[in-house]
Amino acid sequence: MNLARRAAPREVRRRPAPPDGVAALDKHLHPVLRRVYAARGVATDELDPQIGRMLPVAGWPAAQRAAERLAMARLQDETVVVVADFDADGATSAALVVSCLRGFGFGSVHYLVPDRFRLGYGLSPAIVEQAAKFSPQLLITVDNGISSVEGCQRAADLGIEVIITDHHLPGASLPVAGVIVNPNLPDEAFAGKNLAGVGVAFYVMAALGRKLVDAELMTESLAQAGLAEALDLVALGTVADLVPLDFNNRVLVQAGLRRIRAGRARPGVAALFEASNRRLRSACSADLGFGLAPRLNAAGRLTDMSMGIECLLSNSVAEATQHATRLTTLNQERRELQRQMEAEALQLLDAAGQQLGVAGKAAYCLFSPAWHEGIVGLVATRARDQMNRPVIAFAPAGKEGELKGSARSIDGIHIRDVLDLIATRNPGLLLKFGGHARAAGISLRRADLARFDDAWQAACAAYSDALEQPNLLWSDGSLGPAELSLDLAQELASAGPWGQGFPEPVFDNELTICELRLLKNQHLKLRVRHPDSAAQIDAIVFNQTEVPGGGDAAHFCFRLQVNEFREQRRAQLVVEQMQSV
Repeated sequence: MNLARRAAPREVRRRPAPPDGVAALDKHLHPVLRRVYAARGVATDELDPQIGRMLPVAGWPAAQRAAERLAMARLQDETVVVVADFDADGATSAALVVSCLRGFGFGSVHYLVPDRFRLGYGLSPAIVEQAAKFSPQLLITVDNGISSVEGCQRAADLGIEVIITDHHLPGASLPVAGVIVNPNLPDEAFAGKNLAGVGVAFYVMAALGRKLVDAELMTESLAQAGLAEALDLVALGTVADLVPLDFNNRVLVQAGLRRIRAGRARPGVAALFEASNRRLRSACSADLGFGLAPRLNAAGRLTDMSMGIECLLSNSVAEATQHATRLTTLNQERRELQRQMEAEALQLLDAAGQQLGVAGKAAYCLFSPAWHEGIVGLVATRARDQMNRPVIAFAPAGKEGELKGSARSIDGIHIRDVLDLIATRNPGLLLKFGGHARAAGISLRRADLARFDDAWQAACAAYSDALEQPNLLWSDGSLGPAELSLDLAQELASAGPWGQGFPEPVFDNELTICELRLLKNQHLKLRVRHPDSAAQIDAIVFNQTEVPGGGDAAHFCFRLQVNEFREQRRAQLVVEQMQSV
């Protein structure tokens, strides 16, 4: 049994769509889509996120400074080493920078990804020592580095200059580097605060392309081609990292998706689509988030993210296919490990007398000596979603007597601030930590776990307002009989890109159940109809095997999607929640 099957029902609330917001939108839009956009505060001028409307590259001075230093490296034929993070954002960032630098004429470009089990996250002194074997004049971090004070110092000791490109929140002290490009620095005026690491890297490469063209070191067409070829990576990394899809990020993701749909995806991305049984011609953000990203992340979680980066850098279809097949196998192993660990998480919660979905504590701290440190973040995410409480899950780390944990938070509780408060109140308790508002990583001595749990509970309990909020499932209202259609499903699919902070529409209706069967003894496959219509539509309920109440009708919260099977396209309801009526 997994965590999803034990979840308590979420309270359904409908998003308010201001009438003036609906009225202000293009009258040619489908009425449902106008309602959906209005509820998200979208204006008519944001309906077409073309790449030309991204925040100007010239408007980010830090990216310009990084580009100037890289242009000098190109002119002087310096060796550059790219140091990446070991998640999908880091992999896409690394592939983007490496491919752009090589395409822009850099003669000696290498990359490294820290071994998460031995070296941990970021530009550590140990990874600097590895990079030094290439005799580089310049290191450039992607999706990491803002907390690498010691690593930057070691690079300086070795006479290696560092450019940091990152988007994570900075700590109290910044590393000493040649240039830091991070939209979330305290005094940074650039408006793209929600960029993923790959988005930051793209801006730096775009600025570099302009510098090289101005210096007559490359042609305009070559620079534009290199950046256009990077857009599929920008879309994949941005969606995978779950950063908010504000308008600028939607511009970037949409540009990448358009390139993929047009058949111009790089071989590695195309191979990952094939391996995950997704169609390039109808690519959407969900394909990136649920099909491709888990395969890339599996490499970083279980072995070495270099496998994922090599897939993305492959120029050969055959080579890319081979990498994608291996990544798919790893992802299957990851899913089985996750299933086992979630079962143990349930036992831990049950042993503590907690009923999942009825939170008796301010936060949860879970640990098993058998857990895999690369999977704990997934367990924490699932438990957080079901408990509606901050959760941190720990596993043994590579160092004897040390634990590594992943924390996931809820709205209203900034998890990195919580960890910073714990570190301030308990000097020496946390060996290392960093992250975002809703996700963070931490290293801890195993002997200090109980002490940390006490501090964790106390720090989270201070957020009483956030803890008292119900676990909500937001709906965009009901659909009429004629709206449960393939036409609307197709309009919604092309109306995104949907994602974090710009959620795909969810609707709620009472529907009659006409047929049902089990898939793999794990999921429900249904045929349902609107009470006012005889027409039936497919529905699927993942991780549920029974209809609540056992009746022939239920209240459904669902996403209306297009299901493609054997060259046929049909509308399908992907059910988020099903309750008895």
